[in-house]
Amino acid sequence: MERSNKRADGRTDGQADGRNGTRAGTRPGADRPPTIRGVAERAGVSKSLVSLVLQGSPRVSDSKRQAVLDAIEELGYRPNAAARSLVARRTHTVGVLLNDMRNPWFVEVLDGLNSLLQVHGLRMLMADGRPDRRAGQDFARTFQELRVDGLVVVGTLPDTDGLAEVAERLPTVIAGNHEPRLPHTDLVANDDERGARLATEHLIGLGHRRIAHIAGQGLVGELRRRGFEAAMRAHGLAASSVVTSGDGTEEGGYRAAVRLLTPPAVTPPVASRPGAGHPAAQRPTAVFAFNDISGVGALSAAQELGLRTPADLSLVGYDNTYLSRIRHLWLNSVNNASHEVGRRAARCLLDRMERPDAPAGQQLVAPALEIRGSTAPPRPD
Repeated sequence: MERSNKRADGRTDGQADGRNGTRAGTRPGADRPPTIRGVAERAGVSKSLVSLVLQGSPRVSDSKRQAVLDAIEELGYRPNAAARSLVARRTHTVGVLLNDMRNPWFVEVLDGLNSLLQVHGLRMLMADGRPDRRAGQDFARTFQELRVDGLVVVGTLPDTDGLAEVAERLPTVIAGNHEPRLPHTDLVANDDERGARLATEHLIGLGHRRIAHIAGQGLVGELRRRGFEAAMRAHGLAASSVVTSGDGTEEGGYRAAVRLLTPPAVTPPVASRPGAGHPAAQRPTAVFAFNDISGVGALSAAQELGLRTPADLSLVGYDNTYLSRIRHLWLNSVNNASHEVGRRAARCLLDRMERPDAPAGQQLVAPALEIRGSTAPPRPD
């Protein structure tokens, strides 16, 4: 007579331990949550390939990736993020340290970063490195303590000593700036000097000879100033060029434009036409601003002085942010391909995470001038 092996709860041994009655890959009960093995069996792949999909690895074909994702959805599988991080020694997070969260240019860089990082299963943790001189150093170390898989620095930090220390231990990429040069740290930036030449040569091509530049700070500001001055020299206009300092803000652009467009106290006022605050023989007929924010400030100053853009004053900005595309501003601006800078920085970081000891590289993204409605030929003197 055959034994049934009944237990006190009425189930057989096979039913009690799950060997019978549960088909491989089906959604188990609450006491047996879906496993990576079940996902692999349902998708018809190995457990290691399921792990690669969960890690966002690019080495998996689209068809197999989709099969795994379908199996995960059908079974309700939820990977244990903490356990997965311990096994893989990765947290699937990337630290992003920003020079200034208020700058609209950074928004487009972040969008480019995220567009590629997200595809590879990586999330961004952001911090502002601007508050004080030690903030960049502190945040960089904080990211290291959080065990992020990599670090992207966007813009210029006030203090790079801490960054150099962290970059020795953590895959690091600098986006939107040309410094600091660190071993095994990649740089992705716009070709700022070339972009400044494009803007200046556009104004020269329209017939402007008295062109002013509202300069920015840091190495990016220096490169854009060099581009402006090189273009003016190449056309024999160095003597008529003017450079005044700004700080990259709207207020800084406004104050710089007021200095450029109003006469010195010793100069008698000229009223040959309404709003001509500076004598026509001295006032610049065109201004190239360090960035769009400064350009908006310069535009406000010109309007307050009764100057019309572009009839009385041509104006070009830089960065091609959303500000330049606002209809009542419609500012000519150098497109520095910020989204592409972010996307390339993400690609560099992914490569750096795979090959941390590879030599440092630099990529310059080519700029282009966007023509809108803020420039025109100068009025005859």
